[in-house]
Amino acid sequence: MTTFLVPTREEVVPANQAIFDNLNKALGFVPNLYATIAYSKNGLERFLAYQNAKTSLTNKEKEAVNLIVSQVNGCIYCQSAHLVLGKMNGFSDEQLADIRHGKSSDSKLHTLVALAADITKNRGNASETNVDAFFAAGYTNENLVDLILQVSDKTAMNYLHNLTKIPVDFPIAPAI
Repeated sequence: MTTFLVPTREEVVPANQAIFDNLNKALGFVPNLYATIAYSKNGLERFLAYQNAKTSLTNKEKEAVNLIVSQVNGCIYCQSAHLVLGKMNGFSDEQLADIRHGKSSDSKLHTLVALAADITKNRGNASETNVDAFFAAGYTNENLVDLILQVSDKTAMNYLHNLTKIPVDFPIAPAI
């Protein structure tokens, strides 16, 4: 199989070099998965705009979705990154472990995690039970659309890492 290398700043187009510089300023480094997207002349800017777009989901909800989708898709890079980001957004280690197992002690968050896992496992099809529970928990049609967009964002990154197997530059997520 082809070995994918993480491109350096000098190996990407000037527009992506500027994005690398901004990521370095904001994060202190350029995550390897973002750098890999920079193989595409337009991909990194396009993806970051999509990822950072406004949503009806809270940051905690987004992180819960990111983590369960990455778990379902078997992406160690994104599991590792979202454990770090989940803690930064207020989740405890126990809460993050629960989310990776597809559950939450918070009933509303539990319905979100269950539906995100179901959507991911079943390629956009979900059980009526999970959809009904989602709406019964107080989520709206807007939230459903934003959930699907969040699943698609994370699935794209999961697939990119699962195919390229570039090095993980976050503390490795423990196996569960």
